[in-house]
Amino acid sequence: MSGKLYIVPTPVGNLGDMAPRAVEVLRSASLVLAEDTRTSAVLMRHFGIDTPMASHHKFNEHKNLDPILDRIEAGENIALVSDAGTPGISDPGFMLSRECRRRGLTVETLPGPTAFVPALVNSGLPCDRFFFEGFLPVKKGRASRLEFLASLPVTVIIYESPVRLPRTLEQLAEVFGPTREAAVCREISKLYDTTHRGTLAELSAYFTENRSRGEIVIVIAPEEVSKSAPRRHRNKYKEDDGDEACEKPADV
Repeated sequence: MSGKLYIVPTPVGNLGDMAPRAVEVLRSASLVLAEDTRTSAVLMRHFGIDTPMASHHKFNEHKNLDPILDRIEAGENIALVSDAGTPGISDPGFMLSRECRRRGLTVETLPGPTAFVPALVNSGLPCDRFFFEGFLPVKKGRASRLEFLASLPVTVIIYESPVRLPRTLEQLAEVFGPTREAAVCREISKLYDTTHRGTLAELSAYFTENRSRGEIVIVIAPEEVSKSAPRRHRNKYKEDDGDEACEKPADV
């Protein structure tokens, strides 16, 4: 009888978000595949999990496929985790899941954390229809991709690194238009969890002057929402319980 591949989401920041069932799956598995075993070792130690680990990332996933699939086919249950969030969402995981499907092996994905969902809901922008882009191309194809995203009549979600954030916001303001409503969410579920709201021009100006750290999610409203957005009060600064505002973007 074949085993099973478990896709196990892990917290995007706060270890208190780890689901009890996810802990039990990691404890009972024969092997835990981790994007970075050093990062996952912190989580494993925190929850007292001593299951053996092996690395599984974009540089070795092709080589690992057959040995992993053979073990599952032989009856072992293997769990896959990424550094944070749900494997397969801008992280390794799709290829292994696809190959299990091709071999007729069972894949079970546990519900759990992923950064873009709380960012989208917290942004105050439309949640009924959205397009998840993940990370933009760094160079080749970036311009055409931005043009495509700007044409979509739905909310757009982008992941970005803090180093590239100022330049990306500048480009977004150029392509989507400076008055397009947006939000920048950082450090979701962590101590300095903050959401900045404003137009792309306002956000670009703010993050050019105020460099950010941590994981970043950019949420951009559809054009029709930006056209109908009420005029906001400007030039206010507020800081309360770790939330930040700047001179132009509003804060939560």
